Amino acid sequence: MSPTRPESHRTPGPQYLVAGRYRLSSRIGGGGMGTVWLARDQLLARDVAVKQVVSTEGLSEETAENIRRRAMREGRIAAKLSHRNAIAVHDVALDSGEPWIVMEYLPSRSVAQILHGAGTLAVGQAAQIGAQVADAMTAAHAAGIIHRDIKPGNILVTTTGRDAGLVKITDFGISRAKDDVSLTHTGVITGTPAYFAPEVARGAEPDEASDVYSLGATVYTLVEGQPPFGVDDDSLALLHKVARARITPMTRAGALQPVILALLEPSPAKRPSMSAARDLLARAAAGSRGSTRAVLDGPITTPDGGVPTWAQRSPRPPRSHPTGTHLPVGGPPPGETVVPGPGRGQSGQPGPPVTTVAGSSRPGTQASPPQASMPPTSKPRRSGPSNSSTTLILSVFAAIIVLALVIVLIIAATA
Repeated sequence: MSPTRPESHRTPGPQYLVAGRYRLSSRIGGGGMGTVWLARDQLLARDVAVKQVVSTEGLSEETAENIRRRAMREGRIAAKLSHRNAIAVHDVALDSGEPWIVMEYLPSRSVAQILHGAGTLAVGQAAQIGAQVADAMTAAHAAGIIHRDIKPGNILVTTTGRDAGLVKITDFGISRAKDDVSLTHTGVITGTPAYFAPEVARGAEPDEASDVYSLGATVYTLVEGQPPFGVDDDSLALLHKVARARITPMTRAGALQPVILALLEPSPAKRPSMSAARDLLARAAAGSRGSTRAVLDGPITTPDGGVPTWAQRSPRPPRSHPTGTHLPVGGPPPGETVVPGPGRGQSGQPGPPVTTVAGSSRPGTQASPPQASMPPTSKPRRSGPSNSSTTLILSVFAAIIVLALVIVLIIAATA
């Protein structure tokens, strides 16, 4: 008879108390490195978002310790950054040896979710979102932090309160500090291929310039409706497209096109710095008569100064979702994937790579095709009258065959 599972390892759910302080309420997201819950900080009486890093139960002690170290590293890196356009990290808590990241909670919607409903955004709105992300990432780079996974699914737009329409960059789960010992495995590329810089797709280590490229790819997606290299279920095929650095020509970017092309410069040495990218995007969003300071400090607005409907509070409260963005909100699968670096093997690795796809994270699993950080603009086909008609016809046809067999049997019996 197997021993009873210890209470310390039971599956967390609503009302579970993390580290004796954070009372879980509902699941509001998931992704790259774990599940995100809305929780109540019992000590400070405030709502927080707590991210449960992948459970270490059943893993070898070496693998479990690696996961704990990575969680602590993530919290330590993110805690270095304090910026109004970045989600703040409050705490890193250990609950029965399992690590949890405690973050600022804001009712919000990811840009990936916004694109799911809107398809594309106005050029000025896309430029302003990019400028605010670039402002936060300028501070991150100054602190020695490289994000490594800037994409629509990791950008939030707040939906309530005085800051409705404010942009927040989140999910530093695979970020790296320059002075930190890397816990990623040599020969493994981690992130979202559709937003990789060409040099990263070719196996180079991500740096500040590759963050600039990922931001450019994100702004491209906001105005064009898909990433610069399209969407491909084959992650290796997509990597080869990115490595060749031949983007799909833009058709909707208008006056923003030169700025996007500057950020998507194939040569890292020729790309603008993140602060220069911020200034270019802010000027594009402000136009000839606007204020770049208002672009950086103000909410995302419509041409008449109102808050867009997609940046307003959802009529329904957050619910538990089986998959979602790696954020304090629900959303489409993040599309993060881990694939071998081109021309670099995985033999002799200190441990199995963590492959993350659509909200799951299992050590040692093989890479799966990437999900786009934004769904396709066309809506899924739904079953309708045509399906019902087909079913009815098949049922009638089957009944006729059965009846014919019965008649044959009767005739044979009476012959």
